[in-house]
Amino acid sequence: MTAPLVVVGDVLLDIDIVGGSSRLCPDAPVPVIEQAEERARPGGAGLAALLAAAAGREVVLVTALADDEPGRRLRAMLEEHVEVAAFHLHGGTPRKLRIRSGGQSIARLDTGEGRALDGPVGPRVADAVSGAGAVLVSDYGRGVPRHRAVRSLLEALPPRVPVVWDPHPRGEAPVPGVRLLTPNSEEAARLAAADGADITGSGLSAVGRRGRHLGRAWGVEGVAVTLGSEGALLCDGSRTPFLAPARPARGDACGAGDSFAAGAVGALADGASLAAAVTEGVHRASEFVRAGAATAVAARLADHGTPRLVPERGEDAWDVVERTRRAGGTVVATGGCFDLLHAGHVSMLHQARRLGDCLVVCVNSDASVRRRKGPSRPVTPAADRVRVLEALSDVDAAVVFEDDTPAPLLERLRPDVWVKGADYAGTTLPEAGTVRAHGGEVVLLPLLEGRSTTRLLSTTKGDAS
Repeated sequence: MTAPLVVVGDVLLDIDIVGGSSRLCPDAPVPVIEQAEERARPGGAGLAALLAAAAGREVVLVTALADDEPGRRLRAMLEEHVEVAAFHLHGGTPRKLRIRSGGQSIARLDTGEGRALDGPVGPRVADAVSGAGAVLVSDYGRGVPRHRAVRSLLEALPPRVPVVWDPHPRGEAPVPGVRLLTPNSEEAARLAAADGADITGSGLSAVGRRGRHLGRAWGVEGVAVTLGSEGALLCDGSRTPFLAPARPARGDACGAGDSFAAGAVGALADGASLAAAVTEGVHRASEFVRAGAATAVAARLADHGTPRLVPERGEDAWDVVERTRRAGGTVVATGGCFDLLHAGHVSMLHQARRLGDCLVVCVNSDASVRRRKGPSRPVTPAADRVRVLEALSDVDAAVVFEDDTPAPLLERLRPDVWVKGADYAGTTLPEAGTVRAHGGEVVLLPLLEGRSTTRLLSTTKGDAS
């Protein structure tokens, strides 16, 4: 039997109030959130434990919980998915409430200042830590990783058990023998400065120097500084750091660090190298943001009773649309052949993406392109055109349609905004009625002068002759 993954750390109750907003309150210049839904989820170490369990692992969460209404609510949500070994939290359960509309946070209210103070933790906690196959310490500055008995248990772990430490500027230095430290760039700067390091700058060079300093100062084998959309930089004692790049992802990044740490510790538990573990962590964090992040965890818990975010097949156009609408966002779509992608395409896609919260590209199938452009087209098959489009940071998803027009696809997609190029000005778009019938709008965007696939192909033929 495989030993469980143990997550040790501070748990918070995170609540999102999600709705739409189209007007201001009459008695104050603040938005009115309409059709608001409450979505609650465990935060901090609780979120990391849920994400690890959603990946199919046996997880034990070692934490401190208060016997109050938020604490009991947290325990009920957690115990459906992970084993909870908890000791007493002194004071109120920390709670963060975010009010969100259109994919953006409008306000956040923090309550509860509970702390984990030194005292007995009980045999259940001791058995959980001593029996761990791998450990993730998720420090949110509330005292669990600082607790004397908990630290003693962590210090007694054998070297074969990989420990990942996700630090907090108000938290505790890691115990000796930690395999991987996972601060974000701001945390790394603050932690290095608190340790007396005078490292200025904000580029990769400065990040690398801070990572190497923390590794030496704390005796950590590797330090992976997470860089948001740029990925993570691993400093492991070698002269040259390793950069694990992130896939393009837009959305609420709250909880992405927990997703990264959970992915990295899971990989180390399976015997991966530090570089492979960091790469897996970046992949998990990117998918987490693409899937709608922590807001989607709460929605999945409420609707389906599971924290799993991404289906096994991966996220497609319909997943993108669903999670965008769930967050109250605007769905933008456009369509075309996109044969031999050129600067005009890229310019229009960039403008289109700025009109909303996701961009879905409807791509003519190969047969559809032949009917429109002739037997010599397309130059690039549909699967390759989709792959190139989805590699663009402005494109959230692409879907192929077989019909002569995208109208049947748009009947299902129902975008809020349908975008075409200004070369369609003065013409009747056959799909416009479908878009407007479902409350959407059709918008024409300016084109870059002289850019077209037909012109590119004619130029190429002229050069060849």
